[in-house]
Amino acid sequence: MTLTATRQGRRSQGSPVPRPRGRRWRHALTVAVFLLPSAIPLTLFTLVPMAGSLWTSLHEWDLITPMRWVGLDNYLTLLADPETHAAFLHTLYFIAGYLPLVYAGGLGLAMALNRAMRGRDVLRAVYFLPVVTSWVVVALMWKWLLNPAAGIVNWTLGLLGVEGPGWWTDPSWAMPSIILASAWKDLGFVMIILLAGLQAIPKEYHEAARVDGASAWQRFRSITLPLLSPSTFFVIVISLINGFQVFDQVHVMTGGGPAGSTQVVVEQIYNLTFRYGRAGAASALSWLLFAVVLLVTLVQIRAQRRWVNYG
Repeated sequence: MTLTATRQGRRSQGSPVPRPRGRRWRHALTVAVFLLPSAIPLTLFTLVPMAGSLWTSLHEWDLITPMRWVGLDNYLTLLADPETHAAFLHTLYFIAGYLPLVYAGGLGLAMALNRAMRGRDVLRAVYFLPVVTSWVVVALMWKWLLNPAAGIVNWTLGLLGVEGPGWWTDPSWAMPSIILASAWKDLGFVMIILLAGLQAIPKEYHEAARVDGASAWQRFRSITLPLLSPSTFFVIVISLINGFQVFDQVHVMTGGGPAGSTQVVVEQIYNLTFRYGRAGAASALSWLLFAVVLLVTLVQIRAQRRWVNYG
């Protein structure tokens, strides 16, 4: 058998035929043209600012005078700074309170609104409304509701004979105040994601388990939660990323106080830049935060193979 016949036999068995170089270039050009509307804004407004931030982090800069090269000094100073440690701890405190609350509340709403009931669509829209509301509006509303002297929450507690706490004016209650406002705003988003996951679970599974005598809790534990794991994984990843970047509600409600009890990482980045004129240190802290978020996300992606069920 000749070499030519052998090649033709291989091609006839389904092996791909290489494209001519001209066709490959035309294909690549076509793909590039379709990607340009997304690639240009991504490059100009994301990649270029990221590169500029990385360059700034290696300098000392007060936003007015020329930059001065300091290398890794900004990173080393921040890693040894107790305020940076405190900011990361406060951020972790926020996440530890926010994530379980928003997930449990969102799951409860999703399961309640997954049933047939009158006005279900209206309730879904009402619960989702805070998600599309400005954070400034939500933070100001909760700051008023939790006002220790004239807020509705403490007034209601007073009617029940309970003395209300100082909320955002008390170092012990300031972060719980922010957690409560944040969870309330994001409940609708988590509800929608988990509701979509619930509706994707075949009803036959629950019907078969009910026939076999499984209780509601057994069906929830053995069917709902495992089959809802992809939606749960998505919610956890997004909520963790958002939690590490918490800023708007902190800045409006407490400004990092009282006594620095709510000074989170992004609030410290803001203060370093606009209050203390240390843009280089602020950029370095931004990259440290990016590294932490990236590491946490990679760990979650790695761990999801053990508990997320895509079947």
